[in-house]
Amino acid sequence: MEKTPIRIAIVGVGNCASALLQGIEFYRENSRKNPRFESLGLMHLDIGGYKPWDVEVGAAFDIDRRKVGRPLKEAIFARPNCTKVIYPNFNDSAVVVSMGEVLDGVSEHMKDYPEDRIFLVADEKPSPVEKVLKDSGVEILLNYLPVGSDRATQFYAEACLNAGVSLINCMPSFIVSEPRWARRFQEKGIPVVGDDVKS
Repeated sequence: MEKTPIRIAIVGVGNCASALLQGIEFYRENSRKNPRFESLGLMHLDIGGYKPWDVEVGAAFDIDRRKVGRPLKEAIFARPNCTKVIYPNFNDSAVVVSMGEVLDGVSEHMKDYPEDRIFLVADEKPSPVEKVLKDSGVEILLNYLPVGSDRATQFYAEACLNAGVSLINCMPSFIVSEPRWARRFQEKGIPVVGDDVKS
């Protein structure tokens, strides 16, 4: 039986998302060139029969004008991202970054920093998140919003519940460890993990 890819969506196309997606491409390419090299740096190359290159991105959300509306393969390298480039040739199947909800995702203190280190909010209407999740056929949403984005995290958790999409909460806003949220996911039979997974 042929294995189907795991389709993910990402909210917050920042440094952690960039590192993860570059890593997937890095292992995909190196597994083709040299099978003995493929597990370098990974605790577990194979999880339940899936390897890093079995993950594909179906949707992405951000609020920065340097990323919104651009192909994901460009957005992961756009400012204010500053993560190390380990694999510049990311292939994302033509995913374009959708405008997300800002809510509390932009800290007030950031306005005092230089432009290449802050978020520049796009002047666009937010995308219908639940519709994008359903239409893209994603199974899991990875939350890579900035630390402190509690309301925004809850917004995307609610979208996951309504769209029937699993959530991996990669940042320290309490969803999985908050009994009310955990119970809601459990009642719908939707997997939810995390509360600070990082990259």
